[in-house]
Amino acid sequence: MKEFTPEYLDRIRSIIQNGDTDQARHELETLHPADIAELYQELNLSEAEFLYRLLDSEVAADVLMELDEDDRRKLLEGMSADEIAKQLIDHLDTDDAVDIIQELDEEDRDEILSHIDDVEQAGDIIDLLKYDEDTAGGLMGTEMIVVNENWSMPECIKQMRMQAEELDEIYYVYVVDNDYRLRGILPLKKLITDPSVSKIKNVMEPDPVAVKADTPIDDVALDFEKYDLVAMPVVDSIGRLLGRITVDDVMDQVRENAERDYQLASGLSSDVETDDTIFTQTKARLPWLLIGMIGGLGNSLILGNFEAGIQADPTLALFIPLIGGTGGNVGTQSSAIVVQGLANGSLDIKNAAKQLFKELGVGLINGCIISLLVFGYNFFKLGPGHITTTLAVSLSLMAVVLFASVFGTFVPLTLERFKIDPALATGPFISITNDIIGMVIYMMISSVLLASIG
Repeated sequence: MKEFTPEYLDRIRSIIQNGDTDQARHELETLHPADIAELYQELNLSEAEFLYRLLDSEVAADVLMELDEDDRRKLLEGMSADEIAKQLIDHLDTDDAVDIIQELDEEDRDEILSHIDDVEQAGDIIDLLKYDEDTAGGLMGTEMIVVNENWSMPECIKQMRMQAEELDEIYYVYVVDNDYRLRGILPLKKLITDPSVSKIKNVMEPDPVAVKADTPIDDVALDFEKYDLVAMPVVDSIGRLLGRITVDDVMDQVRENAERDYQLASGLSSDVETDDTIFTQTKARLPWLLIGMIGGLGNSLILGNFEAGIQADPTLALFIPLIGGTGGNVGTQSSAIVVQGLANGSLDIKNAAKQLFKELGVGLINGCIISLLVFGYNFFKLGPGHITTTLAVSLSLMAVVLFASVFGTFVPLTLERFKIDPALATGPFISITNDIIGMVIYMMISSVLLASIG
């Protein structure tokens, strides 16, 4: 990993300003594509473009895939469709090429595809663009070694050599039948130990782990983790081999999903980065801030309707933050556990009722402990003269914890059932809702106790 010191960056900028292309190429030759992408983040756009045009096509394609989406788009905007097609797309695997093209406008996509000389590659890209990007089909590539189950070993080796010339990496050798349906995987060890076998189907490993093209990417990631795979075949509804997914593609997608879920849970309505403009960051943050403001106004209305109760016992107002904060914390905890369970596959939507009852039990235990502790504190701190406040706060805490536990579990499960990202339920939505409901519960219980006890 290259460390870009201020002195090194100054030297690179000096080389660029002097237009010393030979020295610039020499510097770039010593760097890994990932390091070059990191270097570009330290330079302005014109400096990055100067260096980028000095790279050979294969390295340039690798660097492009290492850049984040915004930097990649800026570089592509300075290139013609012909340059993108022939200098970049031609040197990318189909899955990476699809990722690049998906980020462009539809008009630009068509123009780039029309400049690809390899008709077969262009056809593969067009086929892959039809799949949803959050499914196995949208993530797969078509570069792989495929052999027929009826081939002999010598014929198999001959075909593998021909196919391998077009590949950068070989993960598995997939075995298909005459209808191109996936039948098994050929262990490379068999090429050495059984070189004279009559047919491939006699030595292949049958029934490999595979996914259908419409499988959600989250489920694909769970299968990779479960079976410790580095690549997985993708098939259609009748088992025909379509492509393969590699573990690095899955990890990139999982990371992107985790970042998106974290931002949703933090109250950001869209993906933002630290280097985004003030307008972009404001647009992403403002919606939930406005919702929070509305929630705060709702609480003020609730308190306004209970003004007489607070005047009768002003001590009640001291515990409003405690009620709201406890409800928000409990709800966020419950929803976070459910979202985590849905994400890692440990919780099935079919077991929703069981999870609700479990959270109800947890809420009951936590509510009892918290309520008793607060009751003891208030009884000795406030004295018997404020028994109404003491009872109201403790009973409200119990009710709020129970409600928040169930609500925090119910909401993400409901969102998951309706195919909405359940991470939405771990952030401001739960906190604001529990705050309002908690206030209503507190005011109602306090009103009843003031009317009955005084």
